[in-house]
Amino acid sequence: RTTMKSLRFISAEAFVSNAQFARRSLGAVAHDLFPLLFKASYLLEQGEVIHDLVENWPLFDLNIGKLLGANLDYQEDLRHRTCSVCLESCLTGLRDYVLNQSSPYMKKLRVVDLTGIKDVEVQFCKCKKTMGRWARTQMISKLCSELLVYLQQAQCNPVTFEISINVLIDLFVTERNYEPVMLALLKKCSCPLKICCTAFRSDNLTLQKFFYIIKLIDPFLLRKLEIVHNVHLEMEHLEMLFNSTHFPLLMSLTLPARTFNVRRFTATDEQMLTNIGEKMGEMTQLTELSVSFSILTGRIQKLLSPLKTPLKMLDVSNCSLNHADMAFLANSFHAYHLEALDLSGHDITELYPSTFFKLLSHCSSVLRSLTLEDCNIQDTHVNMMILGLSPCQKLQEFKFIGNPLSSQALKHLFTFLCELPMLKNVEFPVPRDCYPTGITYPIDDASLCRFDNQKYERVAEELNFILLQANREDVKASTPLFGSYDAAVQETNNELGAYLIKSFKETLEKFTTSFNNMS
Repeated sequence: RTTMKSLRFISAEAFVSNAQFARRSLGAVAHDLFPLLFKASYLLEQGEVIHDLVENWPLFDLNIGKLLGANLDYQEDLRHRTCSVCLESCLTGLRDYVLNQSSPYMKKLRVVDLTGIKDVEVQFCKCKKTMGRWARTQMISKLCSELLVYLQQAQCNPVTFEISINVLIDLFVTERNYEPVMLALLKKCSCPLKICCTAFRSDNLTLQKFFYIIKLIDPFLLRKLEIVHNVHLEMEHLEMLFNSTHFPLLMSLTLPARTFNVRRFTATDEQMLTNIGEKMGEMTQLTELSVSFSILTGRIQKLLSPLKTPLKMLDVSNCSLNHADMAFLANSFHAYHLEALDLSGHDITELYPSTFFKLLSHCSSVLRSLTLEDCNIQDTHVNMMILGLSPCQKLQEFKFIGNPLSSQALKHLFTFLCELPMLKNVEFPVPRDCYPTGITYPIDDASLCRFDNQKYERVAEELNFILLQANREDVKASTPLFGSYDAAVQETNNELGAYLIKSFKETLEKFTTSFNNMS
C-alpha cells in the first residue's frame, strides 16, 4: 500500500536526499519547514541531515512522536521505526545543539519529547539496526555525562550554561546500564539536558539500587511504573515504597511475579495488604494494573476496592483467583470500563463460568483486548465462548494459546471471529490433535514443541483460509509458543539469560554445600 505524499513532502525528500547540499543550505531554510524536513530525513534515513536539523533546531519544542506521526503532508506513521542511524543522529544532534556556539538561530528549544517512539517486532528501516528503549536510556544518560565533563573542561560561552532543556523519556534500567543512568540523574541540576522520566521500567536490578534510582527520577512526574523480571520486590517492600514515595500522576503499575502470596499470610500481612490498597486508592490517575503470577486468592476485593478511578486494564493472570474474586470483579464498577483483561491460568469455564461471562458481558461495550491463555477451554466450551464474545464488537485482540482445543473447534471459533469487525490480532493454540495422544494440559515446556508440525501448518493454512474467505486479511493469526513479542525482553535477553544462569549456579552451589554438610 502506497501512502500519498503532498508536493511539500516530495520537495522536502528531494532537498534532504542530497545530504551535503541540505546541510550546507539549512541556514536559509524557514523555521516552520524544519519539522517537515525532519520527517523526510527520517524516512530516507539521512542521519547527517537529522543531526544538523536537531543541532540547529529553531523552535521551542522537539516532539519525536508528533514529528514522525501521520500528518497532512505524509500520512504514514513512522513512530514505530526505531532506526538506530536516525535516533543516534537525533541524540548526538541534541548534544551538539548545546555545544554549538555558532548557530545562526537563537536557542529557543526548551522541551524534547522522546516518549512517542514505539518499539515493535518488525522494523522497516533499511539499516535493520534498532535502538530500543534500553539503548535510548543508555545513550541519553551517557551524552548528559559527557556534556557535563566537556562543559567543565572547555572554555564555553557563558550563555551555554543558561541552556535548560527538559528531555522527556521512558527510562529502562537494568544492572548493566544502572551506573550511567544514576550518574546522569544525580547531576541533572548541573546539566543543560535534564532527563525527565515519564515512564520507568526496571528489570534485573537489586532492591537497593531500585529504591535509590526511583528517588532520583522524580516520581511526581511518573505516569507508568513497571517492576518486572528479577527485581525481588515483595509485599513489605511495596508497602515501604508506597509509604516513602508519592506517585500523584501514576496511571499504570506493573508488579513483579510473587509480589503477593496469601498462602503464607499472617495478620500483619493482611494489614499490609489493606495499607497497599489504600495507598493505591490515593493514586487517582491509576487505570492500569498488572499483578500477574502473584497468589491473591480471596483478596482481590481488599486490593482493588479502595481504588476511586475505574481500571481500564487489569492483568491478574495466574493469580489463583477464587469464585469470590471473580464475583467481585464482575460486580465492581471496574467491569464496565475494562478495555484490556488478562485472566490466563484460571479454569474459567469450570470454576466460575457464570461470573466470568457476567464480567465479559459488563465490559463487552469497551473491551479491546482479551487474554485467556492456559484456561482449560475445551471443545465443549466453544459455543459458550462464542455466545460470551458476540457482544464484544470492539475487540481488537484475542489471545488463547495453551488451551486444549481440536482443529475442528478452532475452525468453528475462527468462523465466528471473522464477524468481530475491529479484530486485528489472534493468538491461537497448537490444536490438541497435533500433539501425541494422552498429552496433559497445561503442557510443560519440555513437551511444548513435540507436535506434528506438518499437521499444524495444514490447520494454520485452513484457519487463514477462513479469514481470507471472509475478506479478513487484516487479521493476523499466529501461535507464539513461548509468549507474545516483548520488545524490552528481546532487547535485554542476553542480560536476563546470564542472570538466570548465575542464579541457577548459586542455587546449585548452595545445594551442594548443604549436601556435603549433611554427609
